[in-house]
Amino acid sequence: MKHWLSAIGIVGVAGAAAGTVFAQDLIQIDGSSTVYPITEAMAEEFQAESGGKSQITVGISGTGGGFKKFCRGEIQIADASRPIKEAERTACAEAGIEFIELPVALDALTVMVNPSNDWVDYLTVDELKKIWEPAAQGAVTNWSQVREGFPDRPLTLYGAGVDSGTYDYFTQAVVGEEGASRGDFTASEDDNVLVQGIASDPNALGFFGLAYYHENQDKLKAVPIQPPAGGDPVAPGVETARDGSYQPLSRPIFIYVSKQAADDVPAVQQFVEFYLDPENAEALVEEVGYVPLPTEAYELAQRNFEERHTGTAFGGGSQIGLAVEDLLQAERTN
Repeated sequence: MKHWLSAIGIVGVAGAAAGTVFAQDLIQIDGSSTVYPITEAMAEEFQAESGGKSQITVGISGTGGGFKKFCRGEIQIADASRPIKEAERTACAEAGIEFIELPVALDALTVMVNPSNDWVDYLTVDELKKIWEPAAQGAVTNWSQVREGFPDRPLTLYGAGVDSGTYDYFTQAVVGEEGASRGDFTASEDDNVLVQGIASDPNALGFFGLAYYHENQDKLKAVPIQPPAGGDPVAPGVETARDGSYQPLSRPIFIYVSKQAADDVPAVQQFVEFYLDPENAEALVEEVGYVPLPTEAYELAQRNFEERHTGTAFGGGSQIGLAVEDLLQAERTN
């Protein structure tokens, strides 16, 4: 299979709010660049197996941007790297959009430096906070300010854009408040832009999803993170996300499906069933560099989709320290 991260197509779609009549052979998806590789892989495999009968467009306007389009009825599926926020739920409700929340994988949000960086072998959460909190803007500008012994070199930062669920999650997990961070960093909703920046800047530090690190690990150096409770630093990876040891930067990622589209557009129904099939999910999620959920989680998601369980199982926004067991329990009660 192809490398899914090499080329991203963004499609602008015009639409109305509730009552939209979706084309029967067109599936419109937008949202998280983190979830994009999985959805794009699923779309290509689904189209191949269905003989190209359905057209699927996948955009990367960020989790927040995707929810804006979703709650306006412009797309049938939103990719999201965090649960839907209360304000987004309200916007959907006001537009008459009912949604089905479906977890699809685990991600280990990865902190990276340039491979030429020979002084960072790990970072603590407190050090990340010192770097990224709002008070650091214009104040913490040199690696020597991060830890005694680090060199006198400028610190240049790269991170997800403010419409990204990855930005929301990272700021909540590291700074303690969603959306609270310094503003003087290179931000982008397109993680490939961040890859290129870090790979070309020997003084760089940045963060984004695990799949983009796996795809570019010859150009990047992942930084192990010491858990907040102390102990040995833990590197981001499939196993450390699965066993919950990579904290606080492991998280579930989602798709949100319009109930109306699932009911009215056979192609949407068929695509989501394909997406949640444990055999497809486990193979493609791992292939693009993320962590498949347990088979039970996909079966629960299948049940929730078949029974059209709408709404969210979460309190809204980023959920820090959510383990697989917590995710399963949330699905069972959804």
